[in-house]
Amino acid sequence: MQGQGRGLHRCGGCSSNMSWYRNAVWFVKGLREYTRSGYESASKHFDPADVEVNVAGRSFLVTGANSGIGKAAATEVARRGGTVHLVCRNKERAEAAKGEIVTETGNQINNAGCMVNNRELTEDGLEKNFATNTLGTYILTTALLPLLEKEADARVITVSSGGMLVQKLNISDLQSGNGTFDGVMVYAQNKRQQVVLTEQWAKAHRNIHFSVMHPGWADTPAVRSSMPDFYQRMKNTLRTEAQGADTVVWLAVSSEATKLPSGLFFQDRQPVPTHLPLASTHSPPEDEEKLMEVLEEFSQKFKSASLGT
Repeated sequence: MQGQGRGLHRCGGCSSNMSWYRNAVWFVKGLREYTRSGYESASKHFDPADVEVNVAGRSFLVTGANSGIGKAAATEVARRGGTVHLVCRNKERAEAAKGEIVTETGNQINNAGCMVNNRELTEDGLEKNFATNTLGTYILTTALLPLLEKEADARVITVSSGGMLVQKLNISDLQSGNGTFDGVMVYAQNKRQQVVLTEQWAKAHRNIHFSVMHPGWADTPAVRSSMPDFYQRMKNTLRTEAQGADTVVWLAVSSEATKLPSGLFFQDRQPVPTHLPLASTHSPPEDEEKLMEVLEEFSQKFKSASLGT
């Protein structure tokens, strides 16, 4: 027992050290790449012609479109003639955004998200971060798949976060009910789940181009409200909302985007790795398949409830 105890202690230390390593490597990477200066450096290699396109006659559905990156992306698509459908939780704010954007799009952009720093449940008994960031993305996207399958050049873009790089997929506690609740890490776990969703959908639906992206560290209402300490420390270096939305728009309208394989993770118009070096965040295929199964079970429950069966 004494030997087992020492082994467990060492394992716990390894876990703690790995967490520290992931966070440290990620933060250094973020200071170099995710800030406004990171965007300005990357944008030197952008081809402006990629997004100088007319998308009239195409429809785009943008979730979380009344503010921040969602609104910026919707505005840019609208400027290019697209039909933009805004999906927002608050009707008044949606109408205000619509009034400012005025227009509509066959592509879908999953931008809606939240970071709730205390463990709170929805009226259906689901942890709010998981319900919004993962399950909501899954239910909306799968509901639209039959329509998207029929369209030419259909695309699904999910706005994730580089924070997912510090998390390994954990299917044992999807509702974050065990241990101390850390809203930032729960959010990062949800964003890892979105990357897995995108990869799995890309394998299953070859007629649709799926992508997932990191907008960088942008100055948005969500960052200010959910991460006030981070915002105060970093506010002078954060990207603008338009800079955060740039890759979303590129993925939605550029013909160059669909020349790349479906299912990739993007940052500043380039596919980038979904794991940090030596960070041990790779998960076995069976865990990824299990995530899809669990989400489908939740989805079916909601469909049954809505039909009154």
